[in-house]
Amino acid sequence: MSETIKVNGHVFPMPADARVSLLDFLRLHVGLTGTKKGCDHGQCGACTVLVDGVRINSCLTLAVMHSGQEVTTIEGLGTPDAPSDLQKAFLEHDGFQCGYCTPGQICSATALLEEIRAGWPSDASDDLTAPSLSDEEIRERMSGNLCRCGAYANILAAIRQVAEAGA
Repeated sequence: MSETIKVNGHVFPMPADARVSLLDFLRLHVGLTGTKKGCDHGQCGACTVLVDGVRINSCLTLAVMHSGQEVTTIEGLGTPDAPSDLQKAFLEHDGFQCGYCTPGQICSATALLEEIRAGWPSDASDDLTAPSLSDEEIRERMSGNLCRCGAYANILAAIRQVAEAGA
């Protein structure tokens, strides 16, 4: 078992305390504060990150459970000088209000697009072998990420733009 965890391409030692959540590890040990602590119960999605490309709520898992895995946070998806296509689309469509939930929304949307490319169905999929990217499909797949500010329509438009561009 590895004693390290890779975050955004950089290797870090595991925390000495096995009780440290992945969220607290990222924010307090690694110093990446883009991932937000919202409800701390896995209900809001503000803490969503990618682990080996799959989205998870980092508040609900321990850092030691991801030994040897690759974690990608919002900082790993793009930078202010070189934002990802989704980050650009969120800006273009004003897909954020206060911005607190935006990192989790963008990480989740990144995974959503990969899930569709991989042909993973959701509860909203009409065709379980080849799900399409309908508005209903996007809403279902983003339902684990809450925005209290009401930017859902703009988030939907941002995701749709990137999906249609094939990015």
